[in-house]
Amino acid sequence: MNTINLLIADDHTMFLQGMISLLEQESNINIVDKAANGNEALEIINKGLVNFIILDISMPDMDGIELSKILRKKHPNIKILIVSTHSNVMIISRLIRIGVNGYLLKNAEKEELLKAINAIAKGENYFAEELTEKHLQNSSKIEKQVSNLTELSSREKEILILIAHEYNTAEIAEKTFISLNTVNTHRRNLLSKLNAKNTAGLVKYAVENGLVD
Repeated sequence: MNTINLLIADDHTMFLQGMISLLEQESNINIVDKAANGNEALEIINKGLVNFIILDISMPDMDGIELSKILRKKHPNIKILIVSTHSNVMIISRLIRIGVNGYLLKNAEKEELLKAINAIAKGENYFAEELTEKHLQNSSKIEKQVSNLTELSSREKEILILIAHEYNTAEIAEKTFISLNTVNTHRRNLLSKLNAKNTAGLVKYAVENGLVD
């Protein structure tokens, strides 16, 4: 990869502007565009002008995890660097499984950001050292939780996210066009599948796995 044709996707305007300011003077980086969510990013990528994307995890409409999954299926040659505040090993493990090329925390120095971008552009992977250590230390726990998340249906994930956003049963039923009894059935199934004792446990699980902030 000679010229890095870069898209930056993040819903925080100040971070976007800061990232552009940091990178626009680099001779090998061409900032193609910016996006505030996954859907906007995908529309830009579909134009065929991008070969590298820096993205956050928590974005409206489509988050960074879902976008990464789509990119790996439809645009496998695009390099993906996650830059996020999330340091949870469960989230990192999911993204490694999806096939992202790198992961940095938002407090990384400019030098490390450039090091990661250039390493990834050359075909290498780059994960912040402290994140890699945490991932290895918690590998058995990670495998169990990632397996549990994979077992959830799309409807169960949707309801889990709504629960984590403090919607009550009636509100969830209204938003998802299902009955109260069906919502309660999904809630019981979630408690069982995720080995959670109560709603607080479901919320904790959703946060730890990057489904909500």
